[in-house]
Amino acid sequence: MTPLHRKLLIITVILAAIMELIDISIVNVALSHMSGNLGATLEDTSWVITAYAIANVIIIPITSFLSANLGRRNYYIGSVVLFTFCSFMCGHASNIWMLVFFRFLQGIGGGALLSISQVIVFELFPKDKQSTAGAIFGAGIFIGPTIGPTLGGYITENYDWPWIFLINIPLGILVAISCYFLLKEPPVKPEITKVDWTGIALLAIGVGSLQTVLERGEVEDWFETRYIIILSVIAATTLLAFIYWELKVDKPVVNLRVLKSKSLSIAAILTFVTGFGMFISIYISPVVAQRLLSFSPYQTGLLLLPGALFALLALKLCGTLLQKGVSPVLIIAAGFLLFIYFNWRMSGISLETSAFEVATALIFRALGLALLTVPLTMLAVSSLDDKDVGQGAALNNMMRQLGGSFGVSIINTYIVHRYAAHRNELVSNITPDNSRAMDRINAYINYFQHRGFTYNESRLKALKLMENIVTKQSSLLSYRDAFFLVGLFFVFTLPLLLLVMNRSKKPKTNIIISDH
Repeated sequence: MTPLHRKLLIITVILAAIMELIDISIVNVALSHMSGNLGATLEDTSWVITAYAIANVIIIPITSFLSANLGRRNYYIGSVVLFTFCSFMCGHASNIWMLVFFRFLQGIGGGALLSISQVIVFELFPKDKQSTAGAIFGAGIFIGPTIGPTLGGYITENYDWPWIFLINIPLGILVAISCYFLLKEPPVKPEITKVDWTGIALLAIGVGSLQTVLERGEVEDWFETRYIIILSVIAATTLLAFIYWELKVDKPVVNLRVLKSKSLSIAAILTFVTGFGMFISIYISPVVAQRLLSFSPYQTGLLLLPGALFALLALKLCGTLLQKGVSPVLIIAAGFLLFIYFNWRMSGISLETSAFEVATALIFRALGLALLTVPLTMLAVSSLDDKDVGQGAALNNMMRQLGGSFGVSIINTYIVHRYAAHRNELVSNITPDNSRAMDRINAYINYFQHRGFTYNESRLKALKLMENIVTKQSSLLSYRDAFFLVGLFFVFTLPLLLLVMNRSKKPKTNIIISDH
């Protein structure tokens, strides 16, 4: 392959990975528009997000198997075509359940674009430049979820919601054509003599049930809803059966035996935590900026921009440090500390916090996540044999997605409970015995009376204004608690790095050279 063709293929597969990652979160801001346009309830419309997430998490761990069984080139191009076709169908959906159906199929196609793109990028770099490959691919992993909501908001405000799907079509066609001419089969192709249909079925049922519970649990009041209870039991039972079966059979669809590697096991846990923090922070930071600090969607997007630029520099620095033999464990520790500091700063925000202060805090978030992306991948696969590297990378990617799903689900529930607690506490202080509260209400009454309202009208307006203040303060305090909880979660998992501190400073350089 010529240097030009190699560069074109790298750009192509990274573009495909970014396209897949953007689609995870791009629809979040368009749900209300979809709901009104398709005549569906907001709860039904939220299945557009759930369906994609379920398909993604099911398909990612078996991409290695499917790639080996179908041929990497055929499977990858087929996935791009499926993703693109379903994007077209989503944009032309005439009802909500048609949209949900094609969104699920879009997630099936998109699942391959992440793991296999990662494998291809690493394969195209020489062994002594693998950390540079990690930094380049890491930029895509970071950029996708970060710009998704902002891009979705811009498209929805200026055009119409179908365009959040239709913009994938020219990109998908471009990726498919490029891969048709440039993508080759890997140097080593495993032989598939038997298909583990039982493992595939158990994984699909178990992960699909679990993802549904996580996505819908808060909306359905968790275990107060019968189908959530049933799906929880199904998820627990089938996933335990899946683990037993995959450890028993000779040719499993997901080779869980690779988790015997202590480095991979620790990296998988830390990647889960990273996904937890990444998706929560990109989920609640825009909410705080727009709902509490009154920033527009465009201003919110600008808040994320400096962090994204710093992250690209940090990824390049990360690649250089790894290339020089700096232990990935040390870089991971630095990334954790930066992300903890981001959450600590955000846990102290007020309604007077400026855009500059939020943007500065988000820079630390971006730097922290940038320093985690590449070293975690290196740590995950550094002790694996070449034949197991693709499987290790797929499991690691799945843990990031699951971490995000668990994180958003947990934090939604936590925010609701903390909001109720703070509201009760604030309301309990608004009594006739509290002179400060009464002075505030009287001041509001006087304000409205001076503007021509009667006493009774002024009193009602004053009480309504106090209600709005309590609501806003309760929301602020609950989001502050959420940031603090995420930071605490990172603090508690940081000591896990001590278990892999004795690894050599320079990990294996042939990080990912196959996808099986």
